[in-house]
Amino acid sequence: MTNHVHLLLTPGHEDAIGRLWQYLGRHYVLYINHRYGRSGTLWEGRYKASLVQEEDYLLACYRYIEINPVRAGMVEGPGGYRWSSYYRNALGGADPIIVSHERYRALGGSEAERQQTYMGLFRVHVDAGQLKQIREAWLTGTPLGNNRFKEQVEAMLGRKVGQPRQGRPKKESIEDH
Repeated sequence: MTNHVHLLLTPGHEDAIGRLWQYLGRHYVLYINHRYGRSGTLWEGRYKASLVQEEDYLLACYRYIEINPVRAGMVEGPGGYRWSSYYRNALGGADPIIVSHERYRALGGSEAERQQTYMGLFRVHVDAGQLKQIREAWLTGTPLGNNRFKEQVEAMLGRKVGQPRQGRPKKESIEDH
């Protein structure tokens, strides 16, 4: 996108994503600053991350990310965006940095079947409620998944996760008593 990046990553170890951003901050920023004669940071703030429940939400996140340039009016279809993994996942284009996720591989027995099924995901309208869930999880850094998934994450972390209620608490009315 012109002002942000979405990456859907499955880290190989616990600190892999943090280390990726650290590397980008140290190397890519220097490269861009040198190439374009600028200085300072490229990033407006810290990266935002959210755990994603694979079973129910992973493919929805693929769709969210790959339809984003279409929603922004940058391209007519997801295959038209240069930085999208749609080219690899739906059209079979070579991309050495993309490793097919287990959920993607489960879409079909052959590469051609997976590509056809993946393209089919983009023929269906994206549910507005699901878009909202994905955006809220991303913006708040909370897990994206069902209640059971969130409870498992809470148990692993030993603390509450989720999006806190916004605003001040509702006043109790006389009728509530």
